[in-house]
Amino acid sequence: IVAVTIIGGYYLGKLMKMDKEIALLTSVGSGICGAAAVLGAESTLQTKPYKTAVAVATVVIFGTIAMFVYPIAYKSGALNLDPNQMGIYTGSTLHEVAHVVGAGNAMGEEISNVAIIVKMIRVMLLVPVLFILGYWVAVKATRKQAKCSTAENGDTSSKGKIAVPWFALWFLIVIGFNSFNLLPQVALDVIQYIDTFLLTMAMVALGAETSIDKFKKAGAKPFILAFILFVWLMAGGWLMAKYLSPMFL
Repeated sequence: IVAVTIIGGYYLGKLMKMDKEIALLTSVGSGICGAAAVLGAESTLQTKPYKTAVAVATVVIFGTIAMFVYPIAYKSGALNLDPNQMGIYTGSTLHEVAHVVGAGNAMGEEISNVAIIVKMIRVMLLVPVLFILGYWVAVKATRKQAKCSTAENGDTSSKGKIAVPWFALWFLIVIGFNSFNLLPQVALDVIQYIDTFLLTMAMVALGAETSIDKFKKAGAKPFILAFILFVWLMAGGWLMAKYLSPMFL
């Protein structure tokens, strides 16, 4: 799901002749964990704030729609999945962690537990994805510099600097630290409150750098791409949950 969504989304964006950075941000957000993944990728790609805002808007819109569609489709029997498969399907295809929690709770604890575990595994894939993006950005910069150097004086020794995704490294460190249960619940509650406040401020700052004119500049293509990825996640994810996941359970 993650690999096809990110790689497929990027090349779909190229076919649609849309901004490459918006296409990549939208694909990363759709493939991993919504707004948090977009913000993480932004720091690696060093994109303009309005591009990040456009990508965040797309994943929030379609993720929210899916959060309501999944419980309705499951309870109506349209999906024909057992609770375990539905948990895998929900966790592997919904955009945000909050979307997974909301949809999972609406379908029952058995589904919710599986969905959240699958979603957290998917979230952890943000770490290798950001490292790969950092390497990819460095390779592109090296090639661009080499072309410029060759055109000017025949020198091809210039190299792009790999962007280290510190966000991803700290993410791993905090996961490891928290696994030892060293902090009391009160401290964790305070940290989570601060986390929510800081994320809110980050989104406010993002909004302050964005305007309707910049959304118009981006056009409808990011939303079309996000819709295509949304359909892929629902259809492709269902096929995998129905026919592929039983092979590993």
